[in-house]
Order: sequence, then structure tokens, then C-alpha cells
Amino acid sequence: MDDCTRTANELAERLAEWAGTVDPDAGTGIDYARDLVARDDLEPNQKPLVSLAERVASLADEADTLQTYVERQTPVVAPNLAALAGPVLAARLISLAGGLESLAKKPSGTVQVLGAEDALFAHLRGHAPSPKHGIIYTHDAVRGTHPDERGSAARAVAGKLAIAARVDHYSGEVKPDLEAELEERIATIQARTNDNGGDDDE
Repeated sequence: MDDCTRTANELAERLAEWAGTVDPDAGTGIDYARDLVARDDLEPNQKPLVSLAERVASLADEADTLQTYVERQTPVVAPNLAALAGPVLAARLISLAGGLESLAKKPSGTVQVLGAEDALFAHLRGHAPSPKHGIIYTHDAVRGTHPDERGSAARAVAGKLAIAARVDHYSGEVKPDLEAELEERIATIQARTNDNGGDDDE
């Protein structure tokens, strides 16, 4: 899904650059590719543009189809993880870890920085600060928390996601309490920003 999206966006950029040399009204992005495919007023020498636009639109459609599949399948494979992280982020975490079993065996600190391996290695070499989060940054509870408290939010989210992965792998029992506990913890963390402007322990 991500590969299709990334490739479609890269090709859409090339399409816009190319189209801009022959069409002063050329647009940009996936939407422009779709518009170009639908047009019937193009010159014969612009057919290669349409061919590329068709490929861009097809890849974007494939990404949408795959996302629908992920959103349907992830709650079956990992119901607790999907409930806490959302199906797409849950699938990305499982993929980055190398499978649900592998994710279930990882400590929460590792779950917290999955997807930030380059930054982590740079930190271990002494060239960068320790990353506070990896791909879980896309979780609303992390992204929606003030930067001063984002490290605490990332730890809280990673801790519950690690538990959810273990429950999913070892028992498969649905535990709605995990979601409620995470919401309560995040509310407490976010309230600290309003109370004292955040702390400096991250």
C-alpha cells in the first residue's frame, strides 16, 4: 500500500514536470493525473502523457484498494492492536516488526521507536539525540500532544500497543479496557501541558 502510494506520488511529480512543458495550465498531484486521463481535447503528441497519467491513477487506485483490505483484515489478525492503533498503523507496526509474534516479543521501548531505526543508529553513534518515537507518531494521541509531553505520550502509547500485541498473539481475547486505560493516561499527560506548561524530563 505504501509502496503504491509513494510510487504514484513520485510519478505524479514527473508527470506534472513533463506536462508543464506542453500545457501552461498543467496541474499537480494524483488529481491532475486523473483529470488528464478524463480529458478528450489533447493533441496526438500528448498521448504519452495520458499513458503515464493512467499509470499514476492506477497505482493510486491500487493503494486505495489495498488500504481497504488492510482496514478489513487487520482487526481479524490483531483485534486489540487494531482497536488501539487503528488498522493501518497496526499493520505497519506488524510489518516493521516482522510479524505479530515478533512484535509481541518486543519490549515497549522498541515498539516506541519502530520506524525510526536511522535516527536510533545515529544516536548510538553519538551523532543525534535519542528518538522519542518512530511510526507511532502518526497515532492521534502522540501527534496531538504538545511537543513537551510527546515523549511521555509516545511511551504510554507504545506500552499499551506492546500489551495489545501480546494479547493478540497469545490469546486473541478482545480487551476493550486497554483502549479506555490508554485514553485516560493520554488525558492525564495532555492535562500537564495546561497545568504547568509541560515538563523537561523527556
